Amino acid sequence: MQHIDHEQERFYTAIAGHYSAIFPFNPQQVAFTVSQAGSVAGRRLLDIGCATGELAFGLAEQGATVTAIDLNGALLARAQQQRSHPRVEYLQANMPHISRLFGRAAFDGVTCYGNTLVHLPDPMHIGSFFNEVFAVLKPGGALLLQILNYDYILNEKLEELPSIDNDEITFTRRYRFSAGSPEIRFVTRLLVKATGETLENETSLFGLGSAALTSLLHDAGFEKITLFAGFNAAPFGGKHLPLVAACRRPE
Repeated sequence: MQHIDHEQERFYTAIAGHYSAIFPFNPQQVAFTVSQAGSVAGRRLLDIGCATGELAFGLAEQGATVTAIDLNGALLARAQQQRSHPRVEYLQANMPHISRLFGRAAFDGVTCYGNTLVHLPDPMHIGSFFNEVFAVLKPGGALLLQILNYDYILNEKLEELPSIDNDEITFTRRYRFSAGSPEIRFVTRLLVKATGETLENETSLFGLGSAALTSLLHDAGFEKITLFAGFNAAPFGGKHLPLVAACRRPE
């Protein structure tokens, strides 16, 4: 979670203690990162929207030195407590400011998974963020993204995503759409089974389609832009929820 927004801050703080149960770590994220960015051993990586730190920890275990940032202090506290690693530095930082924080050509690769990107409010802010990523990447460095497939979601007007249900929680996710607008209201309900506590939240997302995403990446200077249907690198297109993108700063 990265955009400065009090509504989003409340949302992620409320679910921070259960984040790993809601969104369990997918080891394919590490495998995909290595397959697209090349061997990460000895490389410096930036993980944007690191949440509770599973990806950063996994990449560090592969030999990378990882700077992992998130805006939410509660998520970062979980990461520091549960995913501490000598090659991971967790920082509270805002994604639009990364070039001033880290300088130019500081990283061999940048990851931004977990639908983090669409917390930015519009194409202007997303394009500005891509310019920031371009600046902090070394020539030839990879940017790897994961959002949802908003082509599918908006075309089909999907009002509800599959519930997440396990021994610890039940997490329901609904969308409310505005006619003619890509803004989506994301409405969630979290049931904590051990206590019976229910947490309800609502926040805004920007429904960024694949064509707009590709255009914004191209305008920022990225090349070799490829879209996938998931971290298994299946071809993009059709009725699937993930959208994963890989691209590079030119050499």
